[in-house]
Amino acid sequence: EGKGKRRNPLHDFKKTGELMLIKVNRTLEVKTKLLNTTEQCAKRCSRNKGLSFTCKAFAYDRVTKRCHWLSFNSLTNGVRKKQDHAFDLYEKKDYVRNCIIGKGADYKGTISVTKSGIQCQAWNSMIPHEH
Repeated sequence: EGKGKRRNPLHDFKKTGELMLIKVNRTLEVKTKLLNTTEQCAKRCSRNKGLSFTCKAFAYDRVTKRCHWLSFNSLTNGVRKKQDHAFDLYEKKDYVRNCIIGKGADYKGTISVTKSGIQCQAWNSMIPHEH
C-alpha cells in the first residue's frame, strides 16, 4: 500500500449477490441506516462505529441505498437465507473462513476440531493437549 492510497474496506468481506439473511432468533441484532456506498457500510461494520454489537456482516439494499448491519452471519444458528434481488450480502471473512491464516490468532470461524478429530484449544492453554 503506497502513500496516499486508502485500503478498500470491502477487502475484509465476502460478497454474495442477491441474498439477505433473515433472523429467526429474536435476540440477534440489526441496525439500519441510509448510506450511499457499500464502502461506507463496510467501514462502519469493521469499526463497529455506532453499533451496540459486534458487526459480523451487512446487507446493502441497492434500491433504497440502505445498509443493514448484522450481529450474525450465514453460519449463525437462528438465521435463514433469503434470495432477494435488491440486496447484496457482505460477510466478514474472519467469521466465515474455515481455515487458519498465519498463526490463527484472529480466527473466528466455527471449526473446533482438527482434520484428525482432535479438539481445538486456546493458543495460550496446555489443556486439553500439550503443544
